[in-house]
Parts: sequence; C-alpha cells; structure tokens
Amino acid sequence: MDGGRSPTLTIEPLISAADEKQEVPGLRALTHSWLDAIGEDPEREGLLKTPHRVAKAWGFLTAGYHKTLHDAVGDAVFAAEGSEMVIVKDIEFYSMCEHHMLPFYGRAHIAYIPDGQILGLSKFARVVDLYSRRLQVQERITTQIADAVQELLAPRGVAVMMEGVHLCMAMRGVQKQNSSTTTSAMRGLFKDDPRTRAEFMSAVQVTLRSR
Repeated sequence: MDGGRSPTLTIEPLISAADEKQEVPGLRALTHSWLDAIGEDPEREGLLKTPHRVAKAWGFLTAGYHKTLHDAVGDAVFAAEGSEMVIVKDIEFYSMCEHHMLPFYGRAHIAYIPDGQILGLSKFARVVDLYSRRLQVQERITTQIADAVQELLAPRGVAVMMEGVHLCMAMRGVQKQNSSTTTSAMRGLFKDDPRTRAEFMSAVQVTLRSR
C-alpha cells in the first residue's frame, strides 16, 4: 500500500524544447496578440498551438537571414574546361513580400557561361533558397542570384529570369488572380551580346510554352 497517496501524474508540455528552439524568438507572444487584435480567441482549442506554429514556420521562411553564400554552396565549385552555356530551369521558389508579408512564389531560370569553373547543379536551388527565404521583392532576388553566381564563378556571363505570382496582388488590392510578374538580370555576355541573350530567352520560352 502507498499510504493513500495519489499517484504522480506526468504532464507533457504543450511545446517540446526541441520545437521551441526552432521558433523565431518573441514571435509566439506577438502572434498571440495578433490573433486577439483581429478578433479571434487565442485560447480556443484550434488556436492554442498556432502562435508556436507561426513562430516555427517563420524560422523556416526567413532562414536566409542566417546563412551566407558559402553556407549555401559549400565546396561545390569545380574546375572545368567547358565554355558552353549551362542553363538550370524551373527552380521553384517561395518568398514573402516585404510590403504586406504575404507569399509570392514561382520559378527561377539561371544560365551562365563558364570560364574555368562550374557549380554543382543542385547548388543553384540552394542559392535561390538563400535569397528567397527572407522578406523580399522579386526584383531584388533576381539581381542577388545573378550577383551571387558572378561572385562564385567569375563566368563570362550570367542570366537570371524569375516568374512570380504575388498573393498581395491576388488576395487583396486589385485581386487579379491570373497575373504574374517576370524579372530578369543579365551580366557579361548575356548583357553585351544580343545573340547570347536570345539563346537563353529562347530556351526559357520553350519551357514556358510546354507547360
């Protein structure tokens, strides 16, 4: 017999310590206040863990602030003799508009002409993620990617084209759900040589028409 003492109950914490480490510090309390400000009840069952989920999600969505270009590509720059155009198309990206903090998303197309160095193909997606996972505008991401490839490889030319759908335009304001935005940045031969630029644009257009 245990002398009539009640058994000790172990209560699981609402949020684990591991999950808490993935949160943006302070964002859980802000989200709680935000829910209250829009007329919701932060204490109702469906919203109890929402502040944590938001704080954790924004840790992922803004991870680009905490990484460098070297973090993104590591040691994936290789010496190579080729000098023909390399094109990596249809790289998906997701970002958050810095004006309304609503998502925009789409695809990036990157081309470069090597001059002694090449980059592992998967690293182009890493570079896109590096600059997309921040509060952004599409124009800035496009130029940042072009400048990053130029810095990494010093190629003879770099071209970046991005197509994006902006929910700040589709969900609010003019509410044009079928609109999209295209931005481009050209460096080196892609800027100076119309034939090189046209070859890149033609390759991207073939991809667009095939969708």
